[in-house]
Amino acid sequence: MKIGIIGRPQSGKSTLFELLTNCQAGSGNKTQIAVGKVPDPRIEVLTQMYKPRKVTYAAIDFSDVPGFMAGQNNGSFLQSVSDMDALVVVVRAFASDVVPSYNGIQPYGDFNEIQQELLVADWTLLETRLERIAKQRMKNPQAAEELGLLEKCQAFLEKDLPLRQLELDEEEEKRLRTYDFLTRKPLIVAVNLDEEQIRSNSYPEKEELEAELERLGIPLITVSAQIENEIKELEEEDARLFLEELGLSDTGISRLARTVYKHLGLMSFFTVGEDEVRAWTIKAGTMAKQAAGKIHSDIERGFIRAEVISYEDLLACGDSQAAKAKGRYRLEGKDYIVQDGDIVSFRFNV
Repeated sequence: MKIGIIGRPQSGKSTLFELLTNCQAGSGNKTQIAVGKVPDPRIEVLTQMYKPRKVTYAAIDFSDVPGFMAGQNNGSFLQSVSDMDALVVVVRAFASDVVPSYNGIQPYGDFNEIQQELLVADWTLLETRLERIAKQRMKNPQAAEELGLLEKCQAFLEKDLPLRQLELDEEEEKRLRTYDFLTRKPLIVAVNLDEEQIRSNSYPEKEELEAELERLGIPLITVSAQIENEIKELEEEDARLFLEELGLSDTGISRLARTVYKHLGLMSFFTVGEDEVRAWTIKAGTMAKQAAGKIHSDIERGFIRAEVISYEDLLACGDSQAAKAKGRYRLEGKDYIVQDGDIVSFRFNV
């Protein structure tokens, strides 16, 4: 799963990329890719419980995409975006005498320009395909069905709406996957604030941006690269006190990572023991046998049963021995749908 972090130059997108991945951002027109962990307090609790030699968080591949500039040739930008599974749009709300702004402080305007670029790219792709199908319609019976679907998409784009909002049946969804429409990609907006804006929960064009994102069904997260950089240098207790002083329960980076994870329909199950406590990433609705394959193909191939306890049940019992004594562990078959937070041990034979 590749998540592209996009935005205008000086929006703070590269700083957020570095904070998410602990990896230095690149420069120029090349996309930089690095892995960022998904913060999860359940991992920390399980680590205290099992004292493992190794701890592994769920992870996401983040990409720092070259900056977007309205009115310029954005071929490199659009090509980079097309390779992503989902996008985080970073828009700037903070003012700074040190970091110049290319077009003034207008987070709604910046988001709208990027959104329009994606809509135009989809419109161009759609027109090209419609012209090609019109020529094939007499020779190819399936072309008529495809034409109907694309005309449906065209009518939706004419309303200035992204294609991710278009309701499709299962067959239409399958057909549309063969196209690389940019506005079909899941989108999240991160507004980059300064400390005073975090405290006041106020920034330029806030109402306009919130209204537009609500219309489009896009999640909004507020972050502050400035504060995140300061927190990174603090001890854990000092960081907690700093957040409390700002009226925050968690860092913006943690909330952004978790929102990306949740918005993509992803979830975690855990394997635990003295060797390792680990979070495994799966799609919501994944069955036990397929979840076993995330660990190793042999486990999926030789799947017998899954021994399962929910994180909440284990926590309520205090440890695995007490949970077993109370009969909280259960055996599930291959069709069991793994739930977020399940702690699973797979039985298999190959």
